[in-house]
Amino acid sequence: MSKKRKRQDDFQKVKLKVGKKKPKSDNATNTNFKTQAVHVPEQLKTDASLPTNNRKLNVKDLLTQLHHYNSGVKQSALTGLKDLVSQHPSVITSHLSNILSDVSAVFTDKDPTVRAAAVRLLHFLAPRISGEQMAPFYPLVSAHLSSAMTHIVEGIQEDALKVLDVLLEHYPELLTESSNVLLKNFVELISHQKFSKEMKAGGKTSSWILSINPNRHITSQQWRLNVLTRLKKFLQTVVEGLSHSVENEAIFETDDRTGSEYMSTLEVNWEQYINGQQQIQLYEHSGSQPCIAAPFRLRSLLGIGVGTEDGLSSIENLKAFIKTLVPLLLDCWVEASPSQLVAPIPGNLLEPEAMMLMMQVLSIIQLLWKLMHQQDETQKLESWLRNQYLNDFKNHFIRNFPYSVMETLKPKKKDGTKKEKQGAAVLNGADHILALNLALCQVMVLLTNTSTVHLDTEWLEQIRKFVTESLSDGRKLSSHQLSGLLMVVWRLVLIQRNRGASEELLRAVYTQYQQQGLTLSVRTLLLHFFSGLYLREKSSNLLISRSKLLTRWLAGLPLQLAQLGSRNPLLSAQLINVIHAAAARANKELLQSLQSNVYRLYDPQDGTLVLLPSDMQHCLVQLVYFLPCISPELLSCLSRCCTMGRLSSKLATCLIRILHTRSSFGGWTTSLQDSVVKDVDYFSFLFSTLTGFSGDELAWLQNSNSNPHVRQTQFSPVRLYVTDLDQFVHHWTLTEVVCHCLSSIPSRIQCCDILQSAICKHLVGVNLLPDSTAGSVLTAVSQLIDPAFIPNECLLKFLASCCYSLLYFILTLEKNSRGNTQKWDLLWSSCLTALIHIPRLLRLMLQGVKVNGSSQEELPVIAQVLRLLLKQAQLRQHMVANAALLQQVIQDITNCKTGDGQEQWLTELHYWFSISITARPRGTTSLPVTY
Repeated sequence: MSKKRKRQDDFQKVKLKVGKKKPKSDNATNTNFKTQAVHVPEQLKTDASLPTNNRKLNVKDLLTQLHHYNSGVKQSALTGLKDLVSQHPSVITSHLSNILSDVSAVFTDKDPTVRAAAVRLLHFLAPRISGEQMAPFYPLVSAHLSSAMTHIVEGIQEDALKVLDVLLEHYPELLTESSNVLLKNFVELISHQKFSKEMKAGGKTSSWILSINPNRHITSQQWRLNVLTRLKKFLQTVVEGLSHSVENEAIFETDDRTGSEYMSTLEVNWEQYINGQQQIQLYEHSGSQPCIAAPFRLRSLLGIGVGTEDGLSSIENLKAFIKTLVPLLLDCWVEASPSQLVAPIPGNLLEPEAMMLMMQVLSIIQLLWKLMHQQDETQKLESWLRNQYLNDFKNHFIRNFPYSVMETLKPKKKDGTKKEKQGAAVLNGADHILALNLALCQVMVLLTNTSTVHLDTEWLEQIRKFVTESLSDGRKLSSHQLSGLLMVVWRLVLIQRNRGASEELLRAVYTQYQQQGLTLSVRTLLLHFFSGLYLREKSSNLLISRSKLLTRWLAGLPLQLAQLGSRNPLLSAQLINVIHAAAARANKELLQSLQSNVYRLYDPQDGTLVLLPSDMQHCLVQLVYFLPCISPELLSCLSRCCTMGRLSSKLATCLIRILHTRSSFGGWTTSLQDSVVKDVDYFSFLFSTLTGFSGDELAWLQNSNSNPHVRQTQFSPVRLYVTDLDQFVHHWTLTEVVCHCLSSIPSRIQCCDILQSAICKHLVGVNLLPDSTAGSVLTAVSQLIDPAFIPNECLLKFLASCCYSLLYFILTLEKNSRGNTQKWDLLWSSCLTALIHIPRLLRLMLQGVKVNGSSQEELPVIAQVLRLLLKQAQLRQHMVANAALLQQVIQDITNCKTGDGQEQWLTELHYWFSISITARPRGTTSLPVTY
């Protein structure tokens, strides 16, 4: 290589081959470094002032994440918020405003999983937030709900209905305050307004038309069904909010009565009224819930500040809403109807989905009808609705009536219970189609009344035929189905003037009533239906009162009551109320049936009267007043019911007074027809009640010699059987009532003679008497005896023996023990009253006290008896008149006393004798006393 070539190579760039690295220079710096990722799964920083969930996030952190752009973060925040609230419920109260505002904003989120999480959280929070807590923040929640319901995205609209379900379940009162906005949203969900050209071409038709959105994942019919289902729930809430009472309405009040024609009874307890415990207030139309036509309406406090609109409570708003909604409902009905059927062929088939949509349409129309009844001008609104839509309803509803369900074939599945499931599905479909046909009947019969029934004969005949067949086919109906049928029958019976048609309907209902094994709810509905027809006040339809079937139903009630017994007290109470009302109206057939079943009702052992609870016995006791005839056998049963304690003292007293009223001594200015209670039977009833025990019971007591409850003394042939305090007090209460009834007899001497004969015949010779019986007899004789009446020796000796036995018993009774004080006072009062009013009683009692050496144990008691009598100022004259006999008894006691010293009781006896008899003031003379 030449020298020149080498010199040029020094200035040429070195060309490296591909794949070779450039050699590093000696002073090159190594810039390589290593990195490692750090993963932080949880936030290390904690805030001890706020509670946290499992991820150590507090409520502020979770609410902040709700504003994140990532849908996963927002869904996780909603789930974490639910966990936080479940662990720390106090977070709801302290952060309620922030929680509701941020969660409500997610209603319109574009991600469906976030909206679903928000609905789940709201469903979890709603039971834990009361209506009062929600009320201040409800306008914000309602605004977000309205935004979601009117959103252009179909999924947001569907989720908005789920939010509405939660609010309807927990806050129905708050929803009614924004009814105008929500109702418009409901309409916009299934329809849209027509264009101006369409409105001009349509004439008087509605400005709204059903909308169809092919982008939905469900059919238009399914979407309308979902919307109408929520609309029905919302209208039901509005109806309950506008009604005067939230209670369930009676199903038999949808008739032609208005205003003052509606009356209800007010129960008055006169005893409470006399004592000042009950006040009676008179209203414009009377009744427990009066209907006062006030010229004003109070506005709810919740509505203040929300707006000035009245919602559906205004007549104008209600009519405008009906004009908008009803045409849309009719369009929905037309789309769901079988299009292949043109002629009105019975048994038109419907698919299950179409049937459910039709059911919602009819239910909404019924709710609109109820809203009209909340207005003041109800009749005008009903007439307006009839004129507007009756022809449309007949063309669309009645055209293919009645409907039937179409059975859809499903793929076969290997299942052992396939036949059972198919049978249940068929039965369920039959129930749904019956509910649809019933709802249609209810809607149509509401559009007719007594003045227009002659114009609606054709389609009313179809409804009448369907109802009659449904009630007479023999199958058992549920309470809901039966209530719908009975409401239609009620309306038809009241408005129509065809007696044969009314009897046919009532006969079909009576067929249901005669079925066996009916549930309580079904039996109650039928009973309310018939009783409502019979008891309906101011009925303008005379065909009801003259119905033979209604009379037949009434005549069978007493036997049903007797057969029912105590198996179903609630049903028995309803039967008694109807029987009592019919008896008060002097229904001849019912009174005859009541008379024939009277012994089964008032049997003292297993009669209906003694088997029912005490609160239901009162009406049965009152029924005695309406009996056409009261036989001696019935009086005996009633007396045993009183004395056996199967009736309370108050009810037994009421029964005795009722029988006294039905007797000839009831004080009527004009006597009752032949006096349903004969005098002899009435006196026998009073004496049986006075003794308190039957002849068989007294005979059984005579064999109770070794009974520890028997008390006896040597100086009286009458032994006493000690009764318990409750029985004694009950018997004494009856004694006072019997004495009062006997004292009202005009001839006192005749009354004493009858009482004397009864005592001598039934009680004299009975050695063992209950203490209450002995005291009752003494009380009755002492209160009723007339000064001109001279009792015979038999009665006087018996009364003297009873008096001494009672005195001996009360002095040996532990007065301070529980309950003995009341018995001591009552028995002592009866003995003292008898000794005062019957002077010879004291002499006979003293003559019976024959002291001898064998009566050492009773000497202290005898001394106490004499000392107690000497202390009484009312007996002073009688004691002085029998001073010699009394002194002889005291002397015999002193002589028979054993022992050297004188006992305290004997000293006190001598002391009281000396100051009461011996040391009498000068100038005092004895009052004339006949012996």
